Amino acid sequence: MATDFPFILASASPRRLDLLAQIGLVPDLVLPADIDEEPASEEQPRPYALRMATSKLEAVRSHRQDAVILAADTVVAVGRRILPKTEDETEARRCLNLLSGRRHRVIGAIAVASPSRKISTRLVSTVVKFKRLHPAEVDSYIQSGEWKSKAGGYAIQGLAAKFIPFLSGSYTNVVGLSLPETANLLNSAMANSSKTLEP
Repeated sequence: MATDFPFILASASPRRLDLLAQIGLVPDLVLPADIDEEPASEEQPRPYALRMATSKLEAVRSHRQDAVILAADTVVAVGRRILPKTEDETEARRCLNLLSGRRHRVIGAIAVASPSRKISTRLVSTVVKFKRLHPAEVDSYIQSGEWKSKAGGYAIQGLAAKFIPFLSGSYTNVVGLSLPETANLLNSAMANSSKTLEP
């Protein structure tokens, strides 16, 4: 994506950096957005994911309107329940036990802004099934520490891959960023910016 505009990733996630590198994209800057990520009362997973992505985008865009900005959010949902980014063992164990033996959705929200001030968004939903976990498997995964700060308490690209016999939809969405939609949004942002900003 050759451009005269800076490309900014509004995320501190190393997984998103790795995914972008996979399709040949390296941000000029990484500027994580500092926003309140607490879901509103009775907020549904899809609107919540979209609100988080656009809020991150707006927080960074308020300082850098000269750039193409990419923001994203990943939500793990069981029915209408939004699972947290697990910060302690008790929380991680609760999430793993809830996911055990059932299907859940991973909802990825992507938001892109261009210097022309246009904002484009996409929502991507992937269905993931966990096998039934034995207590020893949960204990072992907890001991690995891989669950820390992960939505739903697991990382599909790591040790938790052995828990997942079925997936329908975008794998990279579960990792943290659905690449086809991201590439399309960024390409459109650059095309629109060039057309708008040309004398």
